[in-house]
Order: sequence, then C-alpha cells, then structure tokens
Amino acid sequence: MLKVLILLQLAVLTSVDDLRAVRRDERGSVTTEHVLWAVAVIAITGIVVAAVTTYVKSQAGNIK
Repeated sequence: MLKVLILLQLAVLTSVDDLRAVRRDERGSVTTEHVLWAVAVIAITGIVVAAVTTYVKSQAGNIK
C-alpha cells in the first residue's frame, strides 16, 4: 500500500511541476504585446479621425 501511495504522490508532483513549467513559458508574449500596441494605435487613430471629421463637418455648416 505504501508503494502505491508513493507512486501516486510522485505522479501528482510530476504533473504539478509540468504545469508550472507550462505557465512560465513566455512564448507568444511578444506577439501579444504587438497585438495590444496595434489595437491601441488603431483606437487612437480612430479617435483622431472622428474628431477631425466632426470639426470639418461643423465648420462646413458655417460656410455661406
């Protein structure tokens, strides 16, 4: 019975260690960072375009 418990404990500890190694894996983090920067740039560009469009339309209404 003791051998079975020891084997079970080793199996659990090994799988936990494997899960920790997977969590520490940082592959793809650079890609995620680039995607976030791209989304931020697109959002800022959209805000600027909306502001300029609103300003131009409001000024176009003042033309006689």
